[in-house]
Amino acid sequence: MSDTPVIVVTGANRGIGFEIVRQLSRRGAQVVLTARNPGTGTAAVAKLKGEGLAASFQPLDVTSESSIAKLVDFITAKYGNLDVLINNAGIIPESDAEVLSVDLNAVRAALETNTLAPLRLVQALAALLRKSKAGRIVNISSGMGALSDMGSDHAAYRMSKAALNAVTGMLASALAGENIAVNSACPGWVRTDMGGPNAERDVSQGADTPVWLALDAPKTLTGKFVRDRKVIPW
Repeated sequence: MSDTPVIVVTGANRGIGFEIVRQLSRRGAQVVLTARNPGTGTAAVAKLKGEGLAASFQPLDVTSESSIAKLVDFITAKYGNLDVLINNAGIIPESDAEVLSVDLNAVRAALETNTLAPLRLVQALAALLRKSKAGRIVNISSGMGALSDMGSDHAAYRMSKAALNAVTGMLASALAGENIAVNSACPGWVRTDMGGPNAERDVSQGADTPVWLALDAPKTLTGKFVRDRKVIPW
């Protein structure tokens, strides 16, 4: 990885994603902040500029193949390679519920954004990641997706994150030997719009492990589930 790595962060106009961009920018990375809404994305970049930090903005709907194709074109034209992809965009469907009563449409929506979109992005950006000297993929997961400590509430969200962890393992296997590390990160319960005001951690704590995986983790660390910079059970 170069001294100024090129990093894409999805769903980064607020919350943990925005804080990840902020911390990466402070470290001197060339960060591409993506968001579905151009207005909120542009505002986020302007906020960073007001803090003396720089990031580029590219609109991205992670569920749209055409939008992903435009991101690929943008990265190719501006940088020519990609060092890190941080799949942060995610949802908890409003109709999410306990597993015996959850609407399967909510499950499908969660899977589309939280599981299939990260896979689709990696497939689309793999060629650019292969041009990096030390590519990295960080999938923002959740302890709620850990099979070793599975509950029955928020069934759609839990299923989508458990499936994302499986995708992480498969991608790590597929990219073994290609100098691309792939890991899932659990940021913990963070005070964001999604996590709510009673969550245990602030956004800086939630962003710490994803940033560490993007820039500082050992190159040999791949195919793992990580929280607080330590490997945790799937």
